[in-house]
Amino acid sequence: MQAIVFDGTLRLAQNHPIPELTPGEALIRPHLTGICNTDIEITRGYMGFQGVLGHEFVGTVVACAEQSWVGQRVVGEINAACLRCPTCLRGDVTHCPNRTTLGIDRRDGVMAELVSLPISCLHAVPDSVPDEAAVFTEPLAAALEIFEQSHIRPTERVAVVGDGKLGAMIVQVLRLIGCDLTLIGRHPERWALYESQGVRCTHSSSPPHGQFDVVVDCTGNPAGLATARQLVRPRGRLVLKSTFQADSQLNLTMLVIDEVHLIGSRCGPFAPALKLLERGLIATEPLISAEFALDDGLAAFAAAHGQMKVLLRHG
Repeated sequence: MQAIVFDGTLRLAQNHPIPELTPGEALIRPHLTGICNTDIEITRGYMGFQGVLGHEFVGTVVACAEQSWVGQRVVGEINAACLRCPTCLRGDVTHCPNRTTLGIDRRDGVMAELVSLPISCLHAVPDSVPDEAAVFTEPLAAALEIFEQSHIRPTERVAVVGDGKLGAMIVQVLRLIGCDLTLIGRHPERWALYESQGVRCTHSSSPPHGQFDVVVDCTGNPAGLATARQLVRPRGRLVLKSTFQADSQLNLTMLVIDEVHLIGSRCGPFAPALKLLERGLIATEPLISAEFALDDGLAAFAAAHGQMKVLLRHG
């Protein structure tokens, strides 16, 4: 089958092995897949991953031991946990020490004609949610994880640093609670959507004065993290959503002195994300920069640098 593979070089493989149907898993034929910053960082060496890329998708189940799933349109969580270890049994399946991660760690991803994923990771997509919205479920769930980890009050001042792919999800989720919200970024041409939703936007070259109760970094680079750190008040919360292949010079001593709560945050709940999409509360169409065929995937990756969401259409 065709697949977008990274093995030290990003390439289109024409004869990649078709995944076998294994117990407890389903074979899925993706319709649409998304290129995110993590995929780009992997091509720079992040996680040392080699294999089929991609973890954002919507597709149809074509084979599964549980026949009720066959023919269903689905999205899927990216962490394939063992569901047996003490970590899984206490409910922390995304931190299972035995997990593989879709397109990131020891599990082939979704930029292929077929992908295998545990049944426990699957979520049926409501009929009213089109593929072009459903493909955003994984990053939207990651945005919702902020609420799972920290109670953000409507009366608090909140800043999101980074107006890229993930920032677009995070700022749309945070504005739903009515907090005093500021987006700090480098791309004013992207701000019309957020400003129409009541979000204050400002350029990172002149970040706002004052300090914020909660600051979310989703820039994907050390400079953005440094900006986020400057904005958080003493005893405030700094939420790290970025993963990137670079060292950071974050001053940990000052975090101690200012008693800043540092919160690492990644994967989140899929069911609420699908509900938000079903209710039309998250705008996705304006975030799509371009669409390419799977066999034009190398051009898609080249186009994805510095853009919002670039999609691959399969078949």
